[in-house]
Amino acid sequence: MHARAATPKEVRRLPEQRSLRIAWSDGHLSEYPWEYLRGWCPCAGCQGHGTERRFIHAPPSDLNGIAVVGNYALCLTWSDGHDTGIYSYRHLRDLCACTQCHSIEA
Repeated sequence: MHARAATPKEVRRLPEQRSLRIAWSDGHLSEYPWEYLRGWCPCAGCQGHGTERRFIHAPPSDLNGIAVVGNYALCLTWSDGHDTGIYSYRHLRDLCACTQCHSIEA
């Protein structure tokens, strides 16, 4: 299975570490700091309507909720009231900062 076609098998909030852990269907495990995820929010309010994605500096927020969107994404709800980011599984996998994920050819 190509890594970017993988889907989450388990998604877990880790409040003590302020991170989100995803166990993927291909056996990979990703962990994302909340500030990192909030900064890479893909919504139009954070990213605008262009094609280039950028990290935004949002106020520190707690990850309050996670909802599955169809078979392709997660919607994350933040303590600052932000809840419009639909994080596709591919976007989340692309955000994985581990060496293994960054060595995968696009």
